[in-house]
Amino acid sequence: MSAILVTADRALTGDLGARGPTSVLAVDGKIIAVGTPGEIAAHPQAASARRIDWGQRAMVPGTVNTHNHSFQSLLRGIGDDLPFLEWRDRALYRYSPRLTADDMTTAALFAFGEMLLQGVTTVCDFFYLNAQGNAHATAVIEAARRLGIRIVLARSFYDWDGAPAAYRETIPQAVSHFEALAKQYRDPDRHLVTIQPAPHSQHGASPAMIEAGAGCAADAGVPWHIHLAEERYQVDQSLERFGARPIHAVSALDVDLSQMIAVHGCWFDESERAVLAERGGSLAYCPGSNMFLGDGVTDLVDLVARGVRVGLGTDGGCSNNRVSVFDEMRTAALLQKVHRIDGQAIDAETCFALGTRTAGEVLRLPIGRIAPGYRCDLVALDLGDPSLWPVQVLEKNVVYALSARAITDVVVDGQEAVIARQLCHVPIGEIQVRVAELTRDWSRD
Repeated sequence: MSAILVTADRALTGDLGARGPTSVLAVDGKIIAVGTPGEIAAHPQAASARRIDWGQRAMVPGTVNTHNHSFQSLLRGIGDDLPFLEWRDRALYRYSPRLTADDMTTAALFAFGEMLLQGVTTVCDFFYLNAQGNAHATAVIEAARRLGIRIVLARSFYDWDGAPAAYRETIPQAVSHFEALAKQYRDPDRHLVTIQPAPHSQHGASPAMIEAGAGCAADAGVPWHIHLAEERYQVDQSLERFGARPIHAVSALDVDLSQMIAVHGCWFDESERAVLAERGGSLAYCPGSNMFLGDGVTDLVDLVARGVRVGLGTDGGCSNNRVSVFDEMRTAALLQKVHRIDGQAIDAETCFALGTRTAGEVLRLPIGRIAPGYRCDLVALDLGDPSLWPVQVLEKNVVYALSARAITDVVVDGQEAVIARQLCHVPIGEIQVRVAELTRDWSRD
């Protein structure tokens, strides 16, 4: 049994408002008590706990990145400022098929290491470079484990013949490989590694492939992920191919919509948003990526009002170029305000929850809050950094003003992953060398 006791001068626990001096006691990665330093010091299990002092710092829940493609961090800058399909062909399809399992390790160390330094403690990696096997996905998972970040590996189901061969599998292959990967990383408590199926999209996965992925999710008792209505042309394609808009077309299949995590949803209309709410579906919302690619604006305000569970995601490192969920909180708020021409369309507290508590709910994991029963994922923010002044409005400043330089320490599942702005388990210099060597011959031309 391992126990830690973390004390900070202030805290945002995931509920509304800020606290004064706060201590958190966790045993084997699970929070068992939260209170004032005096209250927690008197707890029977506090005496044997290792103590971490975050003086002059605020403690907040670790952020949750509900949608990412780790290998795409290697493509940062390669396809910037291009139309979506040209970006896909000139950057994504050009370089990604050549990546080996060792290259996937490099990409994952790069993406996840940067995320940890930005306060991300859980990442869902929607992974579709499977090359008809699990070696690539395993490399990504092991890189996450080495860094100490929690990972949900959303293993893609992909059979569109217009994509590179490294993306594609038959339905039997996809099912078999998913089941083998889930068995390899079977963890009933899903503390650090979870495997979930991810039929890629309406264009990337045939209806039968989507049903197969959703079926695997039902068998495994986990949700399933799918890109939907990211670009306007995808709605047109759905109408042409299936005679229905994306949500309606997918809901007509033999799938459980209550376990679906739709990604993007920029072009859902009111009827689709209503179905998503009525059927209990969730959304991974990536405002930075949607803006970067000029996709459109998801009606987040309406979805939240309807009670849809929404979690923030960064998307891949070449379609956003940042990997900070704190950044996505701010982007989500500002995009909704300007889209509705209403400065009160959504507030900071809601957007903070979208990157923490409700993001955990989307992934079906006990994360995103500093409360008993949740996993001990914590981020320390330097109260001496001017981006957090004045401290009386900490909850607003974290969303609207926080600078990345204020992030000093990160704990994942009760273990330190970042101390004093440095990764604990993998030297940043090692990652830099690996990335430079792998991409030295890559270019936009």
